[in-house]
Amino acid sequence: MAKKNRTKNAPAETEGGISPRAACPCGSGKRYKACHGAPGGAGVFVARPFEGLPNECDLVALRELVPSATVALTIKGHEDTPVQLGTLLPLAAPAMRRDSGQVWAGLQVQHNFGDVSREVAAVLVKALEADESGIVGLTEAPGEGPRLQDLVADTELAVKVHDGFDWWIADVEDREGLEGALQQANAAALPTARLASVEAAYWTSTGTKEHLRWVMPEPEDALLTALARLHLSGEDVIVPGARFIGMFRTHGLLAPVWDLPLGTGAEALEEPAVAFKAALDAALADTSEPSSEVRAARAGLANRQVTIR
Repeated sequence: MAKKNRTKNAPAETEGGISPRAACPCGSGKRYKACHGAPGGAGVFVARPFEGLPNECDLVALRELVPSATVALTIKGHEDTPVQLGTLLPLAAPAMRRDSGQVWAGLQVQHNFGDVSREVAAVLVKALEADESGIVGLTEAPGEGPRLQDLVADTELAVKVHDGFDWWIADVEDREGLEGALQQANAAALPTARLASVEAAYWTSTGTKEHLRWVMPEPEDALLTALARLHLSGEDVIVPGARFIGMFRTHGLLAPVWDLPLGTGAEALEEPAVAFKAALDAALADTSEPSSEVRAARAGLANRQVTIR
């Protein structure tokens, strides 16, 4: 049989649009063929796993940025079962069926098989179908099955940010022996608040610094150009003394980050956030060719991105 001709410098075949030799988009630092593209490995990587779900940007924030928060879910076919999505569950469990009959699923978990939505859906279904209370987890990729987009019946999600993790025992009557672990978890939770005036913007305090971290749904290229225009005009300063320091790239979206003056608090950001959103929308609507200054500012912003897996 004649061998197929192959040009030496021909581009490698792609899987799902990703070259096997390219860096894996999960941010691991490995080549795709050695990470999520490996045969029998982590599985196909979904860069934007929450796309199509209500409050996509909030779900990204709860997965990566927010210490303690919950979201009530209505699951198709299980409308009578109280279901709750949480940032971090007790013992970092992927999911659990509670003695109270509630079913919880966690977003901040140790495993990462490439599609967060399918992984959460898999453990959620297992917990819903479990006959007894207990923890449900994953030891291998979930394979074929529903994603959260297939299960969630809600058209809008109400995010509830908590000061700590007291919600872990809200449905427990006998709390003896639980206080120690709860106090330890509460001590590690940074004060955080979700702004009410805009979507998916979260204030947080580290004690010595305050930050605003805002997950945005716009395509990266358009958002970077718009932010560059605002940076040049000085309109990227949320409040006096604040400084736009860069952004996270995670789950297919960008999350710009600002350093804030100590003592700012979340309430003082509400009106300025609305004004910034209006300025950003105007910049996004500007379809004129970016000037050399805008391009330079955009390149500078691109260099201040940190990818979160």
